[in-house]
Amino acid sequence: MSEVNVGVIVFLCIFGGSVLGMLLGRMLPEHHLSADSRDVVKVAMAIIATLAALVLGLLVSSAKSSFDSKNGDLKHTAAQIILLDRTLAAYGPETAETRNLLRQMVAIRLSRLWPEEGAQTMMPGAISEERRQWAAAGGVENIQRKILDLPAQSDTQHWLKSAALQITSDIAATRWSILEETTSTIEWPLLVVLVFWLVAIFLSFGLFAPRNSSVIAALFVSALSLAGSIYLILEMDQPYGGLIKISSTPLRIALEQLGRQ
Repeated sequence: MSEVNVGVIVFLCIFGGSVLGMLLGRMLPEHHLSADSRDVVKVAMAIIATLAALVLGLLVSSAKSSFDSKNGDLKHTAAQIILLDRTLAAYGPETAETRNLLRQMVAIRLSRLWPEEGAQTMMPGAISEERRQWAAAGGVENIQRKILDLPAQSDTQHWLKSAALQITSDIAATRWSILEETTSTIEWPLLVVLVFWLVAIFLSFGLFAPRNSSVIAALFVSALSLAGSIYLILEMDQPYGGLIKISSTPLRIALEQLGRQ
């Protein structure tokens, strides 16, 4: 289910709770709506509202931390890719094939993470064939094998070869970290309980609220805001698509820098 659909469902549940409260307010006997009953309901809902605010704040903080972590991993990978290309360039002209393979890896990764933008940045040629060949080659592991096969003729080349292998190891580790982070970190039972709390709170609002357009508009905006916050949480939790997503700029800059002397 998409983030937009979840947001719409949450809004309908929360605002529907206030509408249901208004209907119950007309049907319940008068003693259920007395001042004493209202005070007890207000205290109970205040407790639930405090819990809901804490959980919602934790979810927002967790989603933002997850978004920043994934964005940081991408920037780190882009920097490491540029550093690897410069290291290979310093090694000598025999690394030309390896550097071209590195450029292919970055281009294909761009097309996979941002398919809607890939057509503008992929290298000319048969893109589908490059994807097939690269998938068969094994990605950064193939670059590592190419570096291992390089004949080091001097102490400088030995050092550069060792540095390049270390960089490829860092890139591989970050890549697997990014793959692990593509799964959702949101606990759906927690989200369902949070929505239930919000529905209960808005039901109490509707139960004792006056039935006029100003109150309905206020409840509508409040429910829309809460649904929007949950939508933003889900968007930041999956930052490689949707409205809020990680920028492809670091990898694009890395792709532009690759192959230069």
